[in-house]
Formats: sequence, structure tokens, C-alpha cells
Amino acid sequence: MEIKEISVNDYLTKSQLPSSDYVINPYIGCSHGCRYCYASFMKRFTGHTEDWGTFIDIKRCNKKINLNKISKKNVFLSSVTDCYNPIEEDCKLTRDILMQLVNSDCYLSISTKSKLILRDLDLLKQIKNLSISMSINTLDEKFREDMDNASTIKERLHTLEELHKNGIYTVLFMSPIFPYITEWKEIIEISKGYVDEYWFENLNLRGSYKTDILDYIKENYNEVYLKYIEIYNKKNNKYWETLADEINSYCEIKNIKNVNYFYHKELVEKKKRK
Repeated sequence: MEIKEISVNDYLTKSQLPSSDYVINPYIGCSHGCRYCYASFMKRFTGHTEDWGTFIDIKRCNKKINLNKISKKNVFLSSVTDCYNPIEEDCKLTRDILMQLVNSDCYLSISTKSKLILRDLDLLKQIKNLSISMSINTLDEKFREDMDNASTIKERLHTLEELHKNGIYTVLFMSPIFPYITEWKEIIEISKGYVDEYWFENLNLRGSYKTDILDYIKENYNEVYLKYIEIYNKKNNKYWETLADEINSYCEIKNIKNVNYFYHKELVEKKKRK
């Protein structure tokens, strides 16, 4: 792992994400090394030539976060890194940021794949408007191991349960959904007792990792490989349209609060028009 420290002028970055006004990314890069990670595009802007998942830049900032600037705003921690990647255990950069946000009246959303977030329960319980999302897209540990180096699925589910027990609003972010592989109904059923809301996002294959993922599917899930070609090479959206309807109907019947991010590009364009 290549680790270095860099200086930044501000932790706050104006966001183009549909539901966020500002994002905070304490790190550049992420040692979770998710094979499908869209954030790998960041290498184009940072000068990194290393493989995604093998470098981390620790962002140091002497300027305090302007709480007036984010008052009543939606703040997302983080969008292109996991703020609880393993280096955070010693670095405590995310914890320092949370200490600054304790007295904020912003609407803070934290996304992670790490059980390390439980370390900061003392601070999290003090933040007024907080939701925490944990990314889970399978119950199969072998598949998870093939895709990322983050906490196990069992650890992630336990983390959501502990957060919920401590009165924190919990979100299970089912992302990315792998067609014909992600057991979305089973994931809901096993976790609905301690999850307040579900988010759904489809697998978007682009750039350098598209070939890698398709090769993986061909080798390990050959029975659905041609269906992936139909979706990702022939651009047939029928699968996602059908799945979106199925998820919507299921959640409506079960009275499950949810948000569908399948049409992320359209949501971004809608925000820009506003």
C-alpha cells in the first residue's frame, strides 16, 4: 500500500450527487479495492498510476469546516473513498471530522463497508441529523471476497444492527446489484429488523474494470454470461426496468422505505436543471 500525506484547502466539495449538497472525502484512494468501483476514475485527476486499491493519500487540512456553510444542507461522507478504510484506525481523520460536525445542523449521511465505524459511536450518537448506509450486495462471502477487501457480510450486518440499537438511522445500500447474482429479497428479509431504509443501485460497467468484471462472470457464473453481454454490450435495459418494478412492488407490499438509484444519470441531470 502506497501511503502519503497531502494538504488541502478545504474538506468541503460542492456535490453533483442527486441527494447531496456537499461531499467530504478524507482520503484519495481506498484500500478496499472493490473491483467494480466507479471511483477508480479519480486516478485521472490525481496522477496516480498504481492499481486501484493499492494507494491512499491522507488529506490534511488546517482549516476548520465552515458549519454556517453547511447549515441545513445535505453532506455526504464520502463519495469517492471509504472514510473508514483500514488506515483510518490509526489515522483517525474521519473521527476528527466528526468531532467538528457534532455541533452542526447539517443533514449528514455516512456511507461505508467497514465495521470500524462502530469505534465512533460516542460521536455518532451526538450528531442530530444522521443516517449511516452500509453497502451490501450479496450474502455469499466467497463472492464478496472476490469483489472487495472490506468487512465481511456478517460484520456489516452486525454493524447495522448495533447502529440501529443505538438509535441511529440505518440504511442498507444494496450496491451494486449484480444481475442474476445479488439475492436482493433475501438480503431484505435477513436485515429488515434493524434497517430503516433500503437504497438500490445497479451495476454500471464502464472504463477499465468492465472487461475484468465480464471475464469474472464468464469464468465463475458462465450460466448468466450471455445475459450480461445483452445488458452491458448490447445496452438492453429490460432487465433493470423489470427489476425496478419488482423491487418497487415488493417494498410497497412489505411497507419498506426505499430509494431506487438505477437511473442515477437521469437524477444527476434533473438536479443540474434545478
